[in-house]
Amino acid sequence: MKYTLLFLAMTAFVFVSCSDDDDNATTSTLTLNLTGLEDLGDAYRYEGWVIVNGTPVSTGIFSVDDAGKLSQTKFNIPTATLSAATKFVLTIEPHPDKDKNPSKTKYLAGDFTNNTATIGTSTVASNFSNIAGKYIIAAPTGTAAMNEANSGIWFIDNSSGSMMAGLNLPTLNEGWKYEGWVVIDGKPLTTGTFTATNVADMAAPFSGTKSGPAFPGEDFLKNAPTGITFPTDLRGKTAVISIEPSPDNSTKPFTLKPLAGMIPANHTGVGSIANNVMASFPKGTVTR
Repeated sequence: MKYTLLFLAMTAFVFVSCSDDDDNATTSTLTLNLTGLEDLGDAYRYEGWVIVNGTPVSTGIFSVDDAGKLSQTKFNIPTATLSAATKFVLTIEPHPDKDKNPSKTKYLAGDFTNNTATIGTSTVASNFSNIAGKYIIAAPTGTAAMNEANSGIWFIDNSSGSMMAGLNLPTLNEGWKYEGWVVIDGKPLTTGTFTATNVADMAAPFSGTKSGPAFPGEDFLKNAPTGITFPTDLRGKTAVISIEPSPDNSTKPFTLKPLAGMIPANHTGVGSIANNVMASFPKGTVTR
């Protein structure tokens, strides 16, 4: 009788052990179908994560080339892990990356419905549906010379007679900052990064010696890049508000450009920047 019980116990042990090994060996495919991602350069990579019982599990690292093609779109994940996942998150990570946890720069995310997650930018900010941008063309940090009058842009609405914030934008989550730009002769020039629309931005690389308004904006009066002459006339140029990863390793606007539009050649008073969310934000799905 003792021998019989021992044999049954050993059989059960072997059966359970083999079942666990089979579960760990079984994988399923996670497929990314994403468009609108940009090349992050040599110092950063994209990394996917699935959320299982509140814990992030890496699904793999990939890069994107200049044409927007992903270096890898299919990833083999343990079946038990992938089946239990409730959400997919895409982050931007330093390369090489010694930290095994997700960075604070969470880019795209979506909840799984059955076997598909439609991704969006809820990890960047909660809602971009009611954004708006207004600006004035003026150069208050200069000398008031006539040739400087149109060489600055400030994201201000002074149509009421008082200066008010010209940008209506959602508060960004940690890991992101806004940045203003004007495009002059095909070259984007920063107006500075900011996280609040009713205070001065974090830099004034081209402004003059006088104090500027306590709002995001920039005058283009000094330190002109090679091939560009200051002062200039911003009328007929393009104004952009982008959302940048923080930290940011690029001197160009990131993919996310919620506001963008041309400044009219005959601009006067307060201008408006068009909503550019649909045109610039990445799209896609993740399937398991």
